[in-house]
Amino acid sequence: MQELKWDRRVLVTGASGFIGCWAVKDLLARGYEVHAVHSGRAKPQRQSELDGATLHAADLFDPAQADALVAKLRPSHLLHFAWIATPGLYWTSPDNLIWVEASLRLLRGFAAGGGKRVVMAGSCAEYDWSRAGICSEAETPLATDGGRSAALYAASKVMLSKQLFTFAAETGISAAWGRIFFPYGPYEHPNRLVPSVIKALLEGRAAECTSGSQVRDFLHSTDLGGAFAALLDSAVEGAINLGSGERVSVADLAKLISSRIGRPELLRLGAKPTPAGEPPLLVPDLGRMRRELAWKPRFTLAAGIDDAIAWWRGQTGVPGASRS
Repeated sequence: MQELKWDRRVLVTGASGFIGCWAVKDLLARGYEVHAVHSGRAKPQRQSELDGATLHAADLFDPAQADALVAKLRPSHLLHFAWIATPGLYWTSPDNLIWVEASLRLLRGFAAGGGKRVVMAGSCAEYDWSRAGICSEAETPLATDGGRSAALYAASKVMLSKQLFTFAAETGISAAWGRIFFPYGPYEHPNRLVPSVIKALLEGRAAECTSGSQVRDFLHSTDLGGAFAALLDSAVEGAINLGSGERVSVADLAKLISSRIGRPELLRLGAKPTPAGEPPLLVPDLGRMRRELAWKPRFTLAAGIDDAIAWWRGQTGVPGASRS
């Protein structure tokens, strides 16, 4: 795998997020000078993972603050995670469009300051789920192809990716777009699937799930952060799927969690309806990741779930070890 030989000053947006903080940690280990952006509304909660990075408080929705930050730092690399991600809100929030505008403005400032390599975070939501299955970057239609309606989140991500690649072709910067599938791990929002099941079982409550027949690819957040660091540190361009390569049904994932915690009697499969539009199979084709990026995760699914349980146990204060 060829590596690009440029200065190694990287600006990371969304650096205090549950994926971004691990990318920061990995980039530092790779020898980058890391400048991590947070909103400034509160002190970053992932302080220990950001040790070694220079922190900057900036509102990326404010053109003056965003432009001043990029002009001051003149980074050679940009790793852009910042986006709305609140469960129950992000799918349809108007903030998606504001993030498209803010991201393009950041990209223009980055290029104007001599930036060379940019990686942005995409999503499996960009694929047309009515025709999804094993999602290929080159072959699977996107949610906006053919004029079909798409959730604002998905349409905004597709819009930004296309603008990114057009801009990169015109300016000569190197650009890649990492498509995220189903991450889990420390710092994840507690209302998402994995932490909601873990927390309920640790607290002795019933964990209510759908029937769980949907098959997905789950990747530990520390591994996903590492994948993005590897992608930024490579010459790979274009859209690329990032995943674990382990396909598992939601039901089997929930059973694994309940088994590891030792409370299978509290698992309630089928207690919730499956959301409309959920494809039965939604997993990444990882050919590009394996051939061109030559990256693989550190955690197996079982080991990753054990790690997530241990982390959430520490957050909830429930004593005792997980049981296999």
